[in-house]
Amino acid sequence: MTKASDLFVAALEAEGVEYVFGIPGEENLDLLESLRTSRIRLVLTRHEQAAGFMAATYGRLTGKAGVCLSTLGPGATNLVTAAAYAQLGAMPMLMITGQKPIKTSKQGHFQIVDVVDTLRPLTKYTRQIVSADAIPARVREAFRRAEEERPGATHLELPQDIAGDPTQALLIPPSYARRPTAEQKAVAHAAAAIMRARHPVLMVGAGANRKATARQLRALIAKLRIPFFTTQMGKGVVDETDPLWLGNAALSDHDFVHRALDAADCIVNIGHDVIEKPPFFMREGRRTVIHVNYASAEVDAVYFPQIEVIGDIANAVWQLAEAVTPQPHWDFAFFDRVRAALDAQIDERNADPRYPLVPQRLVADVRAAMGERDIVCLDNGLYKLWFARGYRCRWPNTLLLDNALATMGAGLPSAIAARIVHPDRRVLAVCGDGGFMMNSQELETAVRLGLDLTVLVLRDDAYGMIKWKQAHERYPSFGMDLGNPDFVRYAESYGARGHRPADTAQFLPLLQRALDTPGVDLIEVPIDYGDDDRILNQDIPRLSAAVS
Repeated sequence: MTKASDLFVAALEAEGVEYVFGIPGEENLDLLESLRTSRIRLVLTRHEQAAGFMAATYGRLTGKAGVCLSTLGPGATNLVTAAAYAQLGAMPMLMITGQKPIKTSKQGHFQIVDVVDTLRPLTKYTRQIVSADAIPARVREAFRRAEEERPGATHLELPQDIAGDPTQALLIPPSYARRPTAEQKAVAHAAAAIMRARHPVLMVGAGANRKATARQLRALIAKLRIPFFTTQMGKGVVDETDPLWLGNAALSDHDFVHRALDAADCIVNIGHDVIEKPPFFMREGRRTVIHVNYASAEVDAVYFPQIEVIGDIANAVWQLAEAVTPQPHWDFAFFDRVRAALDAQIDERNADPRYPLVPQRLVADVRAAMGERDIVCLDNGLYKLWFARGYRCRWPNTLLLDNALATMGAGLPSAIAARIVHPDRRVLAVCGDGGFMMNSQELETAVRLGLDLTVLVLRDDAYGMIKWKQAHERYPSFGMDLGNPDFVRYAESYGARGHRPADTAQFLPLLQRALDTPGVDLIEVPIDYGDDDRILNQDIPRLSAAVS
């Protein structure tokens, strides 16, 4: 006979679990003891939400479900935002929560929340385990659902009494499975449309951010030399230093990339996910839109493709590369002019000496400091738009941003997970002061784990993105300003090193030293968003409209 919690941990080991992020409680003590004697490492965090962000990021970077743990009630409800983060962002994750005994309990309804039903709309699969014998099937199904396309969040609740029960159940090994390949007639139909077009363009979305797909896309672009652009969560799938890159769909409309899209008569969407903010607005009859994805298109008012190629994306891209040949009537001259204007606009403030830093200078200096495979983890704020537009990624998952749930508070926990997954790469968390303070306590986690990690806190003493939107809508400034601690001393109180440059010229050398020095460093940098409304809402639309 085997103790149920031992069987549960053995099932995790069989799935290749390396880490469990979280905060155990009284109801998890059997499971905690089983973890203690396993090869799985428990990463104790300071908040369950942060544990969920770490597990989701682990899943995003590895393709394997990250695992997080909480107790019942308040611990479990603290995972709700992380569940939505993983589910909307297509990050494979398994949440394990405890619960009071279900066969007999002397505590009435103390701390009891129906966690399974709470998480049902935010997960692909959620179950309470009511029998020790059911553990192998439940764990196997939770991992299968979390990792299969489209990836997302799953949840298992292990009640206290079930965890201590004996069982003779055996583990269920993973089955061998291959995703269906795209139907050849659909590929031929898409290939013919691409070759008929005069101005085709490729869009690379979040669903294309898989190793095999990235390889096939790079080969396709190298053969056909068709210009491409990316969504925010498709950044780095294809090398953005390639002269065919037309930019990133960081803004909803009126950017340079949208001028190219206005001229395109065939848009090939590779891995588009409608959960991302729409990268362009479709207008009926103006162009052919081809949807290449694991699943058929979810049609809405801004997305209704005419051709769909459904199946494994990497294989579909390979089939398209075999079926399409470059055409002499393809004309990319206007795209070249759009790209030149975009490059000039992105670079125009890269050397701006003003202090506080302007976002363009910040992005340029961070790009100069980071290697091509180093990882930048963004929290959510106005700076995200500037990184999406101006930070050129050469490899997948080297700029981690969230354009699905777009939650604040994920930047630092995501960076901790990225450093755990990739100890050979430098990792930088970029956070606004608002987002940083939502999970800043995880500095202690990073220090305790002995990580080499740099945290950049952009200080504007406000919720800057909403303040920008407020200004754009011509509302008076109200309700967005806040106070902050001394971030240098705050970092030092956790055992990290704190820094604050005296001027813009000091920033890049200071950042480079922090990145190259072992341990946890925090750099507080004041940032000036004062020009953003004019640049994003007036200058860029005017300059892009002038391209002819």
